[in-house]
Amino acid sequence: MNPKYGAGPGRLIYTHVSDQYSPFHSKLIDVGDRDATYVLDRLPYHESDLAIQEHYTDTAGFTDHLFALMHLLGYRFAPRIRNIGDTRLYTTTKDSQLSTLSPLIGGTLNTKTITEHWDEILRLAASIKTGTVTASLMMRKLGAYPRQNGLATALRELGRLERTLFLLDWLQDPGLRPKVTAGLNKGEARNTLARAVFFNRLGEIRDRSFEQQRYRASGLNLLTAAIVLWNTVYLDRSITTLNSDGKATDPELLRFLSPLGWEHINLTGDYTWPRANHIKPGKYRPLRRSAKP
Repeated sequence: MNPKYGAGPGRLIYTHVSDQYSPFHSKLIDVGDRDATYVLDRLPYHESDLAIQEHYTDTAGFTDHLFALMHLLGYRFAPRIRNIGDTRLYTTTKDSQLSTLSPLIGGTLNTKTITEHWDEILRLAASIKTGTVTASLMMRKLGAYPRQNGLATALRELGRLERTLFLLDWLQDPGLRPKVTAGLNKGEARNTLARAVFFNRLGEIRDRSFEQQRYRASGLNLLTAAIVLWNTVYLDRSITTLNSDGKATDPELLRFLSPLGWEHINLTGDYTWPRANHIKPGKYRPLRRSAKP
């Protein structure tokens, strides 16, 4: 149970979504688990053609350990941090020239600990990269380790360094903030579609076994991906048809299109596929043309 989602028992479906709106992984998790535990589970081995370079999350999806592992695995981590003004920077040494930044500095990094446990840090990153261990398992263990654990402490210090570099970019790069917000909005828009088609807004999984619940979550992921694909194909055909009719579309407006609409999809009732309307392979449904000019 989780106060954020109500007093009743429930689960979360944590889904990775690409910048092309398509979901490429989903996992059923408990509502009491933090999102950051599962962020890395499918980025290194997502079994798709995506070349993932950057990943966005909200506040619940980041920790210092995750900042470190993201850097080691070759991804740029760009979370949108709530109350970012309260987040402190960390320096490698105490420098009097940084006195103007003293209100923003939270402490000095323990670089000695990072050096002493560097081989262990690399071994952990390699194990996650090759799939020897799951990232979620190691994130839970690292969070549960006592403060005196050397690996957890060293990884946290490295994560603080990466978080500091990211915060400096966030402060200096005006284009980074809207880019992260736009990426997160795509994920939220996809979640809205998933809630709509999840048994027509009921959002209930009645299966008792975890395995059957996981099948339901995978089916929801497949359904939303099919809707995204359908809308993408027919949006492209609509634009091509308009251009061929002499009604050229402004390329600048195309970036505001989204393949996540579902107003044209029947979410309830009977589904029939008469043979007379069967679409042959390589063919498409005719586009509806408005009677108005």
